[in-house]
Amino acid sequence: MAKSDNSTLIPDEVIMKKIYLLRGSKVMLDRDLADLYEIETKQLKRAVRGNISRFPKDFMFELSPEEFNNLRSQFGTSSWGGPRYVPMAFTEHGVIMLASVLNSERAIHVNIQIVRVFTRMREILTSHKELLL
Repeated sequence: MAKSDNSTLIPDEVIMKKIYLLRGSKVMLDRDLADLYEIETKQLKRAVRGNISRFPKDFMFELSPEEFNNLRSQFGTSSWGGPRYVPMAFTEHGVIMLASVLNSERAIHVNIQIVRVFTRMREILTSHKELLL
């Protein structure tokens, strides 16, 4: 069994800043995930397209041109950078599935962190709702 490498740990705040609310779901964008996995976005997209049956619409969807333009305006075109393609958005389940199609040690460790962040966010929201009630 491979030893966990602490150098792959990413601060939770960094991951949290890469989670967006789109179509009523918390999602992460392909470019942000590729950055965390330390791979090129096109490599991530290629792996997803090669295993598209693993990504139903509640796991992954492509942004509409309107959603994409909204995000670009929020980031500003200079900070968005890179190609002007329409990104893929991954729900928590889609992120989990990415670990199986990328199958690298880095993807496994990063995915564990991302799932823990999603879980903590859900727990915080649940406890906050309970406090409000």
